[in-house]
Amino acid sequence: MAEPWWKSAVVYQIYPRSFADSDGDGIGDLDGIRAHLGHLEALGADVLWLSPIYPSPQDDNGYDISDYQDVDPTFGTLAGFDALLADVHARGMRLIMDLVVNHTSDEHPWFVESRSSRDNPKRDWYWWREEPNNWTSAFSGSAWELDETTGEHYLHVFSRKQPDLNWENPEVRAAVYSMMSWWLDRGVDGFRMDVINFISKEPALPDGATGEGHRQVGGEHYHGGPRIHEFLQEMHREVFEGRDALLNVGEMPGVTIEQAKRFTDPARKELDMVFQFEHVNLDQDGSKWSSFPLDLRDLKRSFGRWQEGLAETGWNSLYWNNHDQPRIVSRWGDDGEHRVRSAKLLGTLLHLQRGTPYVYQGEELGMTNVPFGSVEAFRDIESLNHYAEAVGAGKDPEAVLATMRPMSRDNARSPMQWDDSPHAGFTTGEPWIPVNPNHTEINAREAVADPGSVLHHYRRLIELRHEEPAVAHGDFTMLLADDPQVYAYTRRLGDTELLVVANVSGEPASAAGIPDADRWADAELLIANVQARGQTPFLRLEPWEARAYRRRA
Repeated sequence: MAEPWWKSAVVYQIYPRSFADSDGDGIGDLDGIRAHLGHLEALGADVLWLSPIYPSPQDDNGYDISDYQDVDPTFGTLAGFDALLADVHARGMRLIMDLVVNHTSDEHPWFVESRSSRDNPKRDWYWWREEPNNWTSAFSGSAWELDETTGEHYLHVFSRKQPDLNWENPEVRAAVYSMMSWWLDRGVDGFRMDVINFISKEPALPDGATGEGHRQVGGEHYHGGPRIHEFLQEMHREVFEGRDALLNVGEMPGVTIEQAKRFTDPARKELDMVFQFEHVNLDQDGSKWSSFPLDLRDLKRSFGRWQEGLAETGWNSLYWNNHDQPRIVSRWGDDGEHRVRSAKLLGTLLHLQRGTPYVYQGEELGMTNVPFGSVEAFRDIESLNHYAEAVGAGKDPEAVLATMRPMSRDNARSPMQWDDSPHAGFTTGEPWIPVNPNHTEINAREAVADPGSVLHHYRRLIELRHEEPAVAHGDFTMLLADDPQVYAYTRRLGDTELLVVANVSGEPASAAGIPDADRWADAELLIANVQARGQTPFLRLEPWEARAYRRRA
C-alpha cells in the first residue's frame, strides 16, 4: 500500500487576521491571502491551514465561532473563500480549515436557544448545572458562568464567551458532522481540529484534583474523556469515509504517546496525526508565565520518546511555532547576532525528523518576538486576563509584563512582515496589533533577494522532504542524548542514511563523540547553515552551526 501523501508534505499555517490586508482596514483577509499565494508556492508548501475565518465576536480571535457555515465579513465572503480555494488548488496545494467544536461562541444560535429557558429543545446541547464544580478555565478563573436568565451555570473550559458543547447529545454530534461534510463538499481538503480531545467529558462532571500537575483543575476529567475514541471513530465514519486525499489533524493538549498511537493508528480510523504539547512545555514551571532556559537534553529526550513511540504505528506532527506559541528563534534560538543562523538551525532540526512539519507564517523569515512596550499593546485574552489577575493580586505591573513579553500568544500574531514600508506591507491602514519594529530588516522582500536568508534555507529543507524518501519515511536514531550542546540524529531508509548534527548554543562545540564518525568522512553535504568548511563536522562546530549529510551503503 502506498504511503499517505501527507507524510512527505509540509503544512503552512496562516493566521488570516495577521497575514495580509487587501482593503486597508488593518485586518488581514482572504483577498490578502490570495495575493500572496505565490510566496507560499515558491516556498514549496503543500497544504495551507487557515486559522478560523468563520463569523465570530472575536473574543478569542475567531476561536469563538457564532456560525460554522459562513465567512466573517472581516475576512470576506463565501464567494471569496471559494475563489481562494480554487486558486490554492490551481497551484497544486491543498487547504485545511481550523475546526473548533469543543465549544462555540455564546452568540451562536445554538447557545442563544440553549440559554433561553431550561426546557428549550437545545438546552442539553451545552453543559448546565445549578451548582458548579471546581473546574478552572484555561483563561483564568472558574470554568463556570452563572446565566441569570435561567439561574444555572454553563461550562466554559476557555472564555466565558466559549460555552462547551455537550457531545453526549447525539443531536450535537449529528449537527457537527453535517457541517463538516458541508465544507468537504465545498472542496476543503481536511481539518485541523482545535482541542479535539476535550470533547468527551466525564458525564457526572466530578470535581477535579487540585494538587500539582493539573494546569487546569478538572482537566483529568476531559483530557481524553471516556468516549473520545468512540466520538472520533463515529466522526470518521459519518464524515470522512469514502473521501480520498484528506488531512485530519487533532490538537490534543496533554496527550500521551500511548494515546497518540491509538488516535493515529490507521486501522482505528480516527485521525492522521495529533498536535502534542510536551516539547513546548519543557521550559515552564507549571505555568507558561513562569519560564526558564531550556535544557537541550530535555528536548532530545522528549522528541526522542515521540519519534520512538510512533515509529511503528501512528505519525508525528512537527512544529516549533503556531498561533499559540511565541517565536521560536526568540525562545530557544538567538534573535540577536545569530538570528539567521539559529533560525536555520532550528528549521533543520525539525524538518529532517520523522513526521509532517508545520511552518507558521513568518517562521520562514526568522521573525522574532515583539518588544511590547505596555499592556495596551497586547490583544490576547489569555495575556490580558493573566495581567488583570496578577496585578489584582498585588503583583508589580512591570514584573508581570516582564513575564508576559517572552511567552504571550501575541508574539505570533503580529503582522506578517512583507517589506520595509511603514506597516511592513501588511496594510495601508492602521494594523489591529502593532507591527514588529524590526520589519525594516526582517521581511519577505529582503529574504527573497538574499540567497543566504532563512527563507531560502526553508525552501531547501522542504525540497529535501519532497526529493529524498529517507526524510519522509526513514527510521530515526537519536545520538549524543546526554550532550548539553549538540543535537544529532540519523535517518535511514534502505541503503540511504542521513546524519543531522547541530550545535544548539552560542559557544563552539564538538560532535566527535558520534559513533563511527569516520563513516561520514566522504558523505555528501546536503544542507548547512554556515559556509561549508570541508568534511570535518565532528571536530568543531561553530555557535549555532547545523549540517545534514547523506551517504549510501
